Amino acid sequence: MAGAEQGLRQRPVGSNGTTNNLQVGRVVVPTAEGQKKDRELDKHVEYEFGGPWGVLAIMTGFPILMYYLWICLILYDGALVSPSSVDDIQPFLWRMWEHIRVDASPNAYAWKVYTGLIVYQLFLALVIPGYMQEGLPVPSLNYRTLMYKCNAIGCIYVTMVTAAALHYTEVFRLTEIIDNFGHLMTVSMIYGFGVSFFMYFLTVATGNQIRMSGNFIYDVFMGACLNPRIGPVDLKMWLEVRIPWVIVFFMSVSGACKQYETYGYVTPNMAFMCLATWLYLNACGKGEECIPQTWDMFHEKWGFLVIFWNFAGVPFSYIYSVVYMASHDPSNYRFSTVTYVVLYSTLLTAYFIWDTAMSQKSRFKMQSQGIMTYRKTFPQLPWGTLKNPTFIQTAHGNRLLTDGWWRYSRKPNYVADWVMSLTWGLCQGTCSAIPYFYSVFFIAVLIHRCGRDFERCAIKYGKDWEKYCSIVKYKFIPGIY
Repeated sequence: MAGAEQGLRQRPVGSNGTTNNLQVGRVVVPTAEGQKKDRELDKHVEYEFGGPWGVLAIMTGFPILMYYLWICLILYDGALVSPSSVDDIQPFLWRMWEHIRVDASPNAYAWKVYTGLIVYQLFLALVIPGYMQEGLPVPSLNYRTLMYKCNAIGCIYVTMVTAAALHYTEVFRLTEIIDNFGHLMTVSMIYGFGVSFFMYFLTVATGNQIRMSGNFIYDVFMGACLNPRIGPVDLKMWLEVRIPWVIVFFMSVSGACKQYETYGYVTPNMAFMCLATWLYLNACGKGEECIPQTWDMFHEKWGFLVIFWNFAGVPFSYIYSVVYMASHDPSNYRFSTVTYVVLYSTLLTAYFIWDTAMSQKSRFKMQSQGIMTYRKTFPQLPWGTLKNPTFIQTAHGNRLLTDGWWRYSRKPNYVADWVMSLTWGLCQGTCSAIPYFYSVFFIAVLIHRCGRDFERCAIKYGKDWEKYCSIVKYKFIPGIY
């Protein structure tokens, strides 16, 4: 196992343009100063998330929290419950365990549905034609760029047609998804843990580990591999879109179907969640070529932090509002027409800013590499591509965008993304605090991630970063913070 001293470990690149079966594009080498900074950044220097004990607490504590919030939402009318006395602690824990044992067991149905989704999404990713997008140069591959197959948009809508056909023919009723939430959540957790440990051992056994700390549990959490692939499918990008957001969308649709079968109509609140989750899923598909330009693909390793979160965390902790509304009478969360107008308008405004901000940044990077190709996927929003944008040319060789939404804030996409997450809780009003977990948790994640990003940028760009910060003064909200 690599120790803390191992930094920019180079992986051999064959003469046929592949490295360990990775399809590579071309070599894009930064300046000598840039290479020096990359060597500094591409090694383990210090622990994050509280080190080994911190990540162990996350790996054990978060699944427990997911079970607790789900139990409160379904069985205790959305109220946060606790032992009534010291003497009740042990009985309380046994009651919680009984709820999990009965209502969240990894039964055959859950294994069949969740495994079927994984296999089907992987099959579609392999066989459906897609656009090949070049990514950012990877330091550990001697600055070669990797090629990414972008066919999510086709896979998503083939999945929707398949699901509609199965529901219509009653082979697989969509209402069953929300009814088996607990069972599916447990299976997703098992996949999250299983794939995380499997990928760690496989990567170390094949000698492809990178940026290791030398501590077993910490390296499982952060990951050992950078570019896991099956054929042309990049597993890291595949898992980021095809599993979590597909489940989130179909869980919302399942809730809507449940309401329609129960009451004969779908509430504006549930329709709101169907729209919100569709917007996010569709955006990930129609702008998939932008994902290879992100830090997630370029730098983050594929460990428990990413794997568990995409298999279980996102799909089963972001949509508590859907779970609540599907199991409670609509009279509990009926709003005025004006409130609905404000709610929908807030969502659509935040989505516009998020979508165009992400597009501006990613397309700027592609323009800088000379690999920009305009895809006519729906919807292409105005101001998604900047013409002759202003930027700072760094000594590293990269450019820092100072135009579009990015002239007002260093993370405008984060602000808009968080506002959308807040509306996912607001759609059920004050019925329960649990649906607001997404927005509360998300802002903590974003603040932590910004700290990580800004620290690395300060190291990577030095005085150029200081100049950038003097031009783009605000981290999040212009004029405030």
